[in-house]
Amino acid sequence: MRKEQLLEGMKGRINPRVIEAMEKVPRELFLPEALASRAYDDTPLPIGYGQTISAPHMVAIMCDLLDLGEGMQVLEVGGGSGYHAAVMAQLIGPEGRVYSVERIPELRSWAQENLRRAGIKNVILVEGDGSLGLEKHAPYDRISVAATAPHVPESLKAQLKTGGKMVIPVGIGYQELLLVTRKDGFVVEEMMGVAFVPLIGEQGFREPGR
Repeated sequence: MRKEQLLEGMKGRINPRVIEAMEKVPRELFLPEALASRAYDDTPLPIGYGQTISAPHMVAIMCDLLDLGEGMQVLEVGGGSGYHAAVMAQLIGPEGRVYSVERIPELRSWAQENLRRAGIKNVILVEGDGSLGLEKHAPYDRISVAATAPHVPESLKAQLKTGGKMVIPVGIGYQELLLVTRKDGFVVEEMMGVAFVPLIGEQGFREPGR
């Protein structure tokens, strides 16, 4: 599928700002070279280390739900190859910041190179346990989690600003994409069934054998 065809199919369902941001980001730069020709297939693809790059439609849906605005501070959990962060970076503009946490050092380094090649300068990549968030730069306007958790981690809830929003898949086997909004308390809405790799960490799932 060509990029134009993929994005055209999202019109009427996804905020035009999100489609415009995705149009600006070359997904092929965020894939292993052998898979670059499949960049605009609307499917998850392997990026090594047991991880995947999310399908374009899922990136679009998550960005749409978050309602990202200019100048926002965003926490991303599960940086992967850097593609999702790149799209969010377009949506928040040069005054905004995406802090992206990736637990696999090789992926963090590769994502940094991918973002450099794509000309994205407002993403800060950090190696660490994303289930614990990134307290150093909290609180955040938005939090995007690209791995399924057994429950919504308390650390992430604590790092969300009042009025802020988080999207996170929860569950094993069957997973539900949740939209969490912080008001006086937390409002949790179930959006759709999804399939993500597990969130490994202290407030996620344990690594096999541990």
